[in-house]
Amino acid sequence: MLQTAEETIELRPYGPGDRDWLVRQHAELYARDEGFDDSFGPLVESILRDFEAKHDPVREGGWIAWEGGDRLGSIFCVDAGACEGEALAKLRLFLLLPEARGRGLGQRLLETCMGFARDVGYTRMTLWTHESHRAACALYLKNGFSLVSSVPVTSFGVPLVEQHWERAI
Repeated sequence: MLQTAEETIELRPYGPGDRDWLVRQHAELYARDEGFDDSFGPLVESILRDFEAKHDPVREGGWIAWEGGDRLGSIFCVDAGACEGEALAKLRLFLLLPEARGRGLGQRLLETCMGFARDVGYTRMTLWTHESHRAACALYLKNGFSLVSSVPVTSFGVPLVEQHWERAI
């Protein structure tokens, strides 16, 4: 019998030792799957170093999905300021390793992030992604996010369609 992500996967707070894994996984997966150049890994590392140095532990968090001794994915919630009187949370660094997909883990990570944001007082969540991330975009749509904008860009050495999604939480 196949076990669900709820039964075998633990979500732990982002901590020591997670940065190197996250940078490596982002760099390798995006290079392999999207053709991203070598500038993507350093961007992820910069985001994580900034999070470590400046994040507000009461209003911002990161989670790493673990199964046994293996990391399978991540998601972060950071403060994006205020917009038209609403406290805005930003979803960042949402990643699932290919072997972790199709088990409900993406939904669980997204629910964890949105629940945390709601519990600490955010009223809206925003995120940026690329159109090529079809499974993630379908998950956002299923969870009440709306596509705010879609813009062709060249980033990380490849042409992309950058998307901005939002929803009330």
